[in-house]
Amino acid sequence: MTESVLSVHELVQGIRKLVENVPEWQRLWVQGELSGVKHHSSGHWYFILKDDQAQIRGVMFRRDAVSLTKPLVDGMSVLVYGRIGVFERDGQTQLYASVIQDLGAGAQFQKLEALKQKLYQEGLFSRPKRPIPKLPRAIGVITSGTGAARYDIETVINRRFPGMPVWLFPVLVQGQDAPRAIVEALQKAFRTPISVLIIGRGGGSKEDLMAFNDEMVVRTVAKSPIPVISAVGHEIDTTLVDLVADLRAPTPSAAAELAVPEKGRLMEWIDQLNERVYQALSRRLEWERTRIEGWTTHGILADSSRLIITRRDLLDRLDERRDRAFERMVQSLRLHVEKLAASLAAMNPSAVLRRGYTYVLDESGNTIGKEDVRQGQRYEVHWYNGSYWMRSETPGKEEDA
Repeated sequence: MTESVLSVHELVQGIRKLVENVPEWQRLWVQGELSGVKHHSSGHWYFILKDDQAQIRGVMFRRDAVSLTKPLVDGMSVLVYGRIGVFERDGQTQLYASVIQDLGAGAQFQKLEALKQKLYQEGLFSRPKRPIPKLPRAIGVITSGTGAARYDIETVINRRFPGMPVWLFPVLVQGQDAPRAIVEALQKAFRTPISVLIIGRGGGSKEDLMAFNDEMVVRTVAKSPIPVISAVGHEIDTTLVDLVADLRAPTPSAAAELAVPEKGRLMEWIDQLNERVYQALSRRLEWERTRIEGWTTHGILADSSRLIITRRDLLDRLDERRDRAFERMVQSLRLHVEKLAASLAAMNPSAVLRRGYTYVLDESGNTIGKEDVRQGQRYEVHWYNGSYWMRSETPGKEEDA
Protein backbone atom coordinates (compact mmCIF):
# COMPACT_ATOMS: atom_id res chain seq x y z
CA MET A 1 0.00 0.00 0.00
CA THR A 2 1.90 3.01 -1.31
CA GLU A 3 -0.73 5.76 -0.72
CA SER A 4 -0.53 7.62 2.57
CA VAL A 5 -3.41 7.20 5.02
CA LEU A 6 -4.84 10.41 6.46
CA SER A 7 -6.82 10.81 9.61
CA VAL A 8 -10.10 12.69 9.45
CA HIS A 9 -8.52 15.58 11.29
CA GLU A 10 -5.70 15.76 8.76
CA LEU A 11 -8.15 15.71 5.86
CA VAL A 12 -10.38 18.45 7.26
CA GLN A 13 -7.33 20.50 8.25
CA GLY A 14 -6.09 20.24 4.67
CA ILE A 15 -9.43 21.39 3.30
CA ARG A 16 -9.41 24.34 5.72
CA LYS A 17 -5.95 25.39 4.56
CA LEU A 18 -7.03 25.19 0.92
CA VAL A 19 -10.11 27.30 1.54
CA GLU A 20 -8.40 29.86 3.72
CA ASN A 21 -5.47 30.23 1.29
CA VAL A 22 -7.76 31.68 -1.38
CA PRO A 23 -7.12 35.46 -0.94
CA GLU A 24 -10.39 36.65 -2.48
CA TRP A 25 -12.36 34.50 0.00
CA GLN A 26 -10.80 36.17 3.03
CA ARG A 27 -12.20 39.64 2.36
CA LEU A 28 -15.50 39.51 0.50
CA TRP A 29 -19.04 40.88 0.45
CA VAL A 30 -21.94 38.43 0.08
CA GLN A 31 -25.60 39.35 -0.38
CA GLY A 32 -28.39 37.00 0.68
CA GLU A 33 -31.32 36.33 2.98
CA LEU A 34 -31.03 35.27 6.62
CA SER A 35 -32.66 32.11 7.88
CA GLY A 36 -32.46 29.96 11.00
CA VAL A 37 -31.13 32.90 13.01
CA LYS A 38 -30.07 32.02 16.57
CA HIS A 39 -28.64 34.35 19.19
CA HIS A 40 -26.52 32.35 21.64
CA SER A 41 -26.26 33.26 25.29
CA SER A 42 -22.56 33.88 24.67
CA GLY A 43 -23.47 36.78 22.40
CA HIS A 44 -22.62 35.02 19.13
CA TRP A 45 -25.07 35.02 16.22
CA TYR A 46 -25.56 31.88 14.11
CA PHE A 47 -27.47 31.94 10.83
CA ILE A 48 -27.86 30.61 7.30
CA LEU A 49 -27.28 32.96 4.37
CA LYS A 50 -29.18 31.86 1.28
CA ASP A 51 -30.62 32.77 -2.08
CA ASP A 52 -32.99 30.82 -4.32
CA GLN A 53 -30.24 28.39 -5.42
CA ALA A 54 -27.83 27.79 -2.52
CA GLN A 55 -27.06 28.46 1.13
CA ILE A 56 -24.09 28.64 3.48
CA ARG A 57 -23.81 28.63 7.26
CA GLY A 58 -22.58 31.76 8.95
CA VAL A 59 -21.49 33.03 12.34
CA MET A 60 -20.89 36.49 13.80
CA PHE A 61 -18.92 36.48 17.02
CA ARG A 62 -19.79 38.71 19.94
CA ARG A 63 -16.83 41.05 19.37
CA ASP A 64 -18.20 41.89 15.91
CA ALA A 65 -21.90 41.75 16.85
CA VAL A 66 -21.60 45.00 18.85
CA SER A 67 -21.65 46.82 15.50
CA LEU A 68 -25.19 45.61 14.71
CA THR A 69 -27.77 48.40 14.66
CA LYS A 70 -30.69 45.96 15.08
CA PRO A 71 -31.14 42.28 15.96
CA LEU A 72 -30.88 39.75 13.15
CA VAL A 73 -34.16 38.04 12.18
CA ASP A 74 -35.27 35.41 9.70
CA GLY A 75 -36.18 36.78 6.30
CA MET A 76 -33.88 39.80 6.56
CA SER A 77 -32.06 40.66 3.34
CA VAL A 78 -28.46 41.55 4.23
CA LEU A 79 -25.05 42.40 2.85
CA VAL A 80 -22.34 40.49 4.77
CA TYR A 81 -18.66 41.31 4.88
CA GLY A 82 -16.35 38.56 6.14
CA ARG A 83 -14.27 35.55 5.25
CA ILE A 84 -14.75 31.89 4.34
CA GLY A 85 -13.36 29.25 6.67
CA VAL A 86 -13.80 25.64 7.76
CA PHE A 87 -14.85 24.66 11.28
CA GLU A 88 -12.70 21.59 11.85
CA ARG A 89 -14.84 19.95 14.52
CA ASP A 90 -17.84 19.67 12.13
CA GLY A 91 -15.95 19.84 8.84
CA GLN A 92 -18.39 22.63 7.95
CA THR A 93 -17.56 25.43 5.55
CA GLN A 94 -18.74 28.69 7.12
CA LEU A 95 -18.96 32.40 6.47
CA TYR A 96 -17.36 34.29 9.35
CA ALA A 97 -19.08 37.69 9.35
CA SER A 98 -17.57 40.85 10.74
CA VAL A 99 -20.10 43.32 9.31
CA ILE A 100 -23.77 42.78 8.46
CA GLN A 101 -25.81 45.51 6.78
CA ASP A 102 -29.59 45.31 6.72
CA LEU A 103 -31.14 45.59 3.22
CA GLY A 104 -34.72 44.98 4.32
CA ALA A 105 -37.04 42.01 3.91
CA GLY A 106 -35.76 39.19 1.75
CA ALA A 107 -37.45 38.01 -1.44
CA GLN A 108 -38.56 34.66 0.03
CA PHE A 109 -39.91 36.37 3.14
CA GLN A 110 -41.83 38.88 1.01
CA LYS A 111 -43.28 36.06 -1.11
CA LEU A 112 -44.41 34.18 2.00
CA GLU A 113 -45.99 37.33 3.49
CA ALA A 114 -47.83 38.02 0.23
CA LEU A 115 -49.28 34.49 0.23
CA LYS A 116 -50.21 34.84 3.89
CA GLN A 117 -52.11 38.08 3.21
CA LYS A 118 -53.83 36.55 0.18
CA LEU A 119 -55.11 33.55 2.14
CA TYR A 120 -56.09 35.81 5.04
CA GLN A 121 -58.20 37.98 2.72
CA GLU A 122 -59.93 34.82 1.45
CA GLY A 123 -60.88 33.93 5.03
CA LEU A 124 -58.89 30.69 5.31
CA PHE A 125 -57.41 31.71 8.66
CA SER A 126 -60.63 33.10 10.17
CA ARG A 127 -63.01 30.21 9.52
CA PRO A 128 -64.51 28.57 12.65
CA LYS A 129 -62.22 26.01 14.29
CA ARG A 130 -63.74 22.56 14.83
CA PRO A 131 -63.40 20.88 18.25
CA ILE A 132 -61.21 17.81 18.58
CA PRO A 133 -63.33 14.69 19.38
CA LYS A 134 -63.18 13.66 23.03
CA LEU A 135 -62.93 9.97 22.12
CA PRO A 136 -61.76 9.47 18.50
CA ARG A 137 -62.34 6.22 16.59
CA ALA A 138 -58.90 6.39 14.96
CA ILE A 139 -56.01 8.83 14.51
CA GLY A 140 -54.44 9.76 11.17
CA VAL A 141 -50.80 10.85 11.03
CA ILE A 142 -49.11 12.56 8.07
CA THR A 143 -45.35 12.84 8.61
CA SER A 144 -42.06 11.27 7.59
CA GLY A 145 -42.15 7.51 7.83
CA THR A 146 -38.65 7.43 9.33
CA GLY A 147 -38.53 10.68 11.28
CA ALA A 148 -38.55 11.12 15.03
CA ALA A 149 -41.96 12.82 14.84
CA ARG A 150 -43.65 9.56 13.83
CA TYR A 151 -42.19 7.61 16.73
CA ASP A 152 -42.93 10.41 19.20
CA ILE A 153 -46.59 10.45 18.13
CA GLU A 154 -46.99 6.67 18.17
CA THR A 155 -45.26 6.37 21.55
CA VAL A 156 -47.50 8.97 23.17
CA ILE A 157 -50.70 7.49 21.68
CA ASN A 158 -49.79 3.94 22.79
CA ARG A 159 -48.97 5.21 26.26
CA ARG A 160 -52.14 7.28 26.67
CA PHE A 161 -54.61 4.96 24.92
CA PRO A 162 -53.29 1.45 24.19
CA GLY A 163 -55.08 -0.11 21.24
CA MET A 164 -56.08 3.19 19.60
CA PRO A 165 -55.96 2.64 15.78
CA VAL A 166 -53.35 4.83 14.05
CA TRP A 167 -53.37 5.35 10.27
CA LEU A 168 -49.90 6.42 9.11
CA PHE A 169 -49.47 8.26 5.79
CA PRO A 170 -45.67 8.53 5.30
CA VAL A 171 -44.53 11.48 3.17
CA LEU A 172 -41.54 13.61 2.30
CA VAL A 173 -41.56 16.57 4.66
CA GLN A 174 -39.00 18.77 2.93
CA GLY A 175 -37.67 19.32 -0.53
CA GLN A 176 -39.20 20.15 -3.90
CA ASP A 177 -41.45 17.07 -4.05
CA ALA A 178 -42.72 17.37 -0.48
CA PRO A 179 -45.80 19.60 -1.13
CA ARG A 180 -47.21 17.25 -3.77
CA ALA A 181 -46.65 14.22 -1.53
CA ILE A 182 -48.36 15.93 1.42
CA VAL A 183 -51.40 16.90 -0.70
CA GLU A 184 -51.78 13.31 -1.94
CA ALA A 185 -51.51 11.97 1.61
CA LEU A 186 -54.17 14.44 2.79
CA GLN A 187 -56.56 13.33 0.06
CA LYS A 188 -56.03 9.67 1.03
CA ALA A 189 -56.59 10.46 4.69
CA PHE A 190 -59.90 12.19 3.92
CA ARG A 191 -61.26 8.86 2.61
CA THR A 192 -60.44 6.85 5.75
CA PRO A 193 -62.55 6.36 8.93
CA ILE A 194 -60.34 8.53 11.14
CA SER A 195 -61.71 11.08 13.61
CA VAL A 196 -58.76 13.47 13.77
CA LEU A 197 -55.67 14.05 11.62
CA ILE A 198 -52.20 15.06 12.82
CA ILE A 199 -49.92 16.65 10.23
CA GLY A 200 -46.36 17.69 11.00
CA ARG A 201 -42.69 16.99 11.37
CA GLY A 202 -39.83 17.60 13.77
CA GLY A 203 -37.98 20.88 14.06
CA GLY A 204 -35.82 22.40 11.37
CA SER A 205 -34.80 25.61 9.69
CA LYS A 206 -37.24 27.87 7.89
CA GLU A 207 -36.23 26.20 4.64
CA ASP A 208 -36.93 22.75 6.09
CA LEU A 209 -40.48 23.82 6.95
CA MET A 210 -41.32 25.48 3.61
CA ALA A 211 -43.41 22.51 2.42
CA PHE A 212 -45.92 23.44 5.12
CA ASN A 213 -46.13 26.97 3.70
CA ASP A 214 -47.02 25.71 0.22
CA GLU A 215 -50.30 27.17 -1.07
CA MET A 216 -51.78 23.85 -2.26
CA VAL A 217 -50.95 22.17 1.05
CA VAL A 218 -52.60 24.99 3.00
CA ARG A 219 -55.73 24.96 0.82
CA THR A 220 -56.06 21.18 1.07
CA VAL A 221 -55.83 21.32 4.87
CA ALA A 222 -58.52 24.02 4.86
CA LYS A 223 -60.85 21.67 2.93
CA SER A 224 -60.38 18.78 5.37
CA PRO A 225 -63.70 17.14 6.35
CA ILE A 226 -62.19 16.12 9.71
CA PRO A 227 -60.45 18.19 12.42
CA VAL A 228 -56.73 18.74 11.80
CA ILE A 229 -53.98 19.23 14.42
CA SER A 230 -50.79 20.79 13.08
CA ALA A 231 -47.48 19.86 14.68
CA VAL A 232 -44.93 21.50 12.41
CA GLY A 233 -41.50 22.23 13.87
CA HIS A 234 -40.92 23.48 17.39
CA GLU A 235 -42.96 25.92 19.41
CA ILE A 236 -41.15 29.00 18.07
CA ASP A 237 -41.83 28.05 14.43
CA THR A 238 -45.13 29.03 12.78
CA THR A 239 -46.23 27.95 9.31
CA LEU A 240 -49.34 28.67 7.25
CA VAL A 241 -50.58 25.14 7.98
CA ASP A 242 -50.50 26.07 11.69
CA LEU A 243 -52.78 29.02 10.95
CA VAL A 244 -55.34 27.07 8.91
CA ALA A 245 -55.49 23.93 11.09
CA ASP A 246 -58.22 23.48 13.69
CA LEU A 247 -55.64 23.22 16.48
CA ARG A 248 -51.94 23.93 16.65
CA ALA A 249 -49.61 21.85 18.83
CA PRO A 250 -46.09 23.04 19.70
CA THR A 251 -44.55 19.59 19.07
CA PRO A 252 -45.60 16.25 17.57
CA SER A 253 -45.72 14.72 21.07
CA ALA A 254 -48.05 17.49 22.24
CA ALA A 255 -50.26 16.88 19.19
CA ALA A 256 -50.64 13.21 20.20
CA GLU A 257 -51.58 14.25 23.73
CA LEU A 258 -54.23 16.62 22.36
CA ALA A 259 -55.61 14.00 19.98
CA VAL A 260 -56.30 11.15 22.43
CA PRO A 261 -57.39 11.04 26.07
CA GLU A 262 -55.68 8.98 28.73
CA LYS A 263 -57.48 5.64 28.75
CA GLY A 264 -56.81 5.08 32.45
CA ARG A 265 -58.33 8.41 33.45
CA LEU A 266 -61.22 7.83 31.09
CA MET A 267 -61.97 4.50 32.73
CA GLU A 268 -61.76 6.13 36.17
CA TRP A 269 -64.20 8.80 35.01
CA ILE A 270 -66.59 6.13 33.70
CA ASP A 271 -66.34 4.25 37.03
CA GLN A 272 -67.13 7.47 38.89
CA LEU A 273 -70.16 8.04 36.66
CA ASN A 274 -71.36 4.49 37.26
CA GLU A 275 -71.03 5.01 41.00
CA ARG A 276 -72.93 8.30 40.84
CA VAL A 277 -75.70 6.67 38.79
CA TYR A 278 -75.90 3.77 41.26
CA GLN A 279 -76.09 6.12 44.23
CA ALA A 280 -78.75 8.26 42.53
CA LEU A 281 -80.89 5.21 41.71
CA SER A 282 -80.51 3.87 45.24
CA ARG A 283 -81.66 7.16 46.71
CA ARG A 284 -84.64 7.31 44.34
CA LEU A 285 -85.68 3.73 45.11
CA GLU A 286 -85.48 4.42 48.83
CA TRP A 287 -87.58 7.57 48.40
CA GLU A 288 -90.22 5.68 46.38
CA ARG A 289 -90.27 2.87 48.94
CA THR A 290 -90.87 5.35 51.76
CA ARG A 291 -93.61 7.08 49.78
CA ILE A 292 -95.45 3.81 49.05
CA GLU A 293 -95.17 2.74 52.67
CA GLY A 294 -96.78 6.03 53.63
CA TRP A 295 -99.72 5.22 51.36
CA THR A 296 -100.19 1.71 52.72
CA THR A 297 -100.11 2.75 56.38
CA HIS A 298 -102.25 5.87 56.11
CA GLY A 299 -105.44 7.00 54.44
CA ILE A 300 -107.37 5.01 51.86
CA LEU A 301 -105.04 2.04 51.44
CA ALA A 302 -105.05 1.49 55.20
CA ASP A 303 -108.91 1.36 55.29
CA SER A 304 -110.53 0.34 51.98
CA SER A 305 -114.07 1.03 53.27
CA ARG A 306 -113.18 4.71 53.34
CA LEU A 307 -112.68 4.55 49.59
CA ILE A 308 -116.19 3.10 49.07
CA ILE A 309 -117.79 5.67 51.36
CA THR A 310 -115.95 8.49 49.64
CA ARG A 311 -117.01 7.30 46.20
CA ARG A 312 -120.65 6.83 47.30
CA ASP A 313 -120.75 10.38 48.67
CA LEU A 314 -119.33 11.59 45.39
CA LEU A 315 -122.05 9.78 43.39
CA ASP A 316 -124.77 11.28 45.62
CA ARG A 317 -123.42 14.76 45.04
CA LEU A 318 -123.27 14.13 41.29
CA ASP A 319 -126.94 12.95 41.29
CA GLU A 320 -127.99 16.06 43.16
CA ARG A 321 -126.08 18.29 40.77
CA ARG A 322 -127.67 16.49 37.80
CA ASP A 323 -131.22 17.05 39.14
CA ARG A 324 -130.61 20.72 39.80
CA ALA A 325 -129.08 21.21 36.40
CA PHE A 326 -132.09 19.53 34.73
CA GLU A 327 -134.53 21.74 36.64
CA ARG A 328 -132.63 24.87 35.63
CA MET A 329 -132.64 23.76 32.01
CA VAL A 330 -136.42 23.06 32.00
CA GLN A 331 -137.18 26.42 33.63
CA SER A 332 -134.99 28.20 31.09
CA LEU A 333 -136.75 26.47 28.17
CA ARG A 334 -140.20 27.28 29.64
CA LEU A 335 -139.38 30.97 29.88
CA HIS A 336 -138.04 30.93 26.34
CA VAL A 337 -141.23 29.31 25.00
CA GLU A 338 -143.41 31.84 26.82
CA LYS A 339 -141.48 34.68 25.29
CA LEU A 340 -141.91 33.18 21.83
CA ALA A 341 -145.66 32.73 22.37
CA ALA A 342 -146.04 36.35 23.44
CA SER A 343 -144.12 37.49 20.38
CA LEU A 344 -146.29 35.35 18.07
CA ALA A 345 -149.51 36.62 19.68
CA ALA A 346 -148.39 40.19 19.18
CA MET A 347 -147.75 39.52 15.50
CA ASN A 348 -151.01 37.54 14.91
CA PRO A 349 -153.25 39.57 12.48
CA SER A 350 -156.42 38.06 14.00
CA ALA A 351 -155.69 39.84 17.24
CA VAL A 352 -155.72 43.14 15.40
CA LEU A 353 -158.99 42.30 13.63
CA ARG A 354 -160.64 41.46 16.95
CA ARG A 355 -160.25 45.07 17.92
CA GLY A 356 -162.57 46.09 15.03
CA TYR A 357 -160.19 46.36 12.15
CA THR A 358 -160.70 44.84 8.67
CA TYR A 359 -158.72 44.55 5.51
CA VAL A 360 -159.86 44.41 1.87
CA LEU A 361 -158.47 42.33 -1.02
CA ASP A 362 -159.20 42.72 -4.73
CA GLU A 363 -159.95 39.76 -6.97
CA SER A 364 -156.18 39.28 -7.45
CA GLY A 365 -155.61 38.98 -3.71
CA ASN A 366 -153.88 42.35 -3.38
CA THR A 367 -154.57 44.51 -0.34
CA ILE A 368 -156.18 47.82 -1.38
CA GLY A 369 -156.91 51.17 0.22
CA LYS A 370 -159.89 53.51 -0.29
CA GLU A 371 -158.21 55.27 -3.19
CA ASP A 372 -157.92 51.94 -5.03
CA VAL A 373 -161.70 51.16 -4.96
CA ARG A 374 -163.40 51.19 -8.41
CA GLN A 375 -167.12 51.25 -9.06
CA GLY A 376 -168.62 47.93 -9.93
CA GLN A 377 -165.58 45.90 -8.86
CA ARG A 378 -165.81 42.95 -6.44
CA TYR A 379 -163.76 43.03 -3.25
CA GLU A 380 -163.28 40.60 -0.36
CA VAL A 381 -163.67 42.14 3.09
CA HIS A 382 -162.03 40.29 5.98
CA TRP A 383 -163.09 40.38 9.67
CA TYR A 384 -161.57 38.40 12.53
CA ASN A 385 -164.28 35.74 12.21
CA GLY A 386 -164.67 35.51 8.43
CA SER A 387 -164.96 37.40 5.14
CA TYR A 388 -167.56 38.42 2.41
CA TRP A 389 -167.33 39.38 -1.23
CA MET A 390 -168.92 42.75 -1.96
CA ARG A 391 -169.40 44.94 -5.02
CA SER A 392 -168.65 48.64 -4.75
CA GLU A 393 -171.27 51.32 -5.54
CA THR A 394 -170.84 54.97 -6.39
CA PRO A 395 -168.44 56.30 -3.77
CA GLY A 396 -169.90 58.91 -1.46
CA LYS A 397 -168.43 62.29 -0.84
CA GLU A 398 -165.85 62.57 1.87
CA GLU A 399 -166.76 64.73 4.77
CA ASP A 400 -164.34 67.23 6.04
CA ALA A 401 -162.58 66.22 9.18
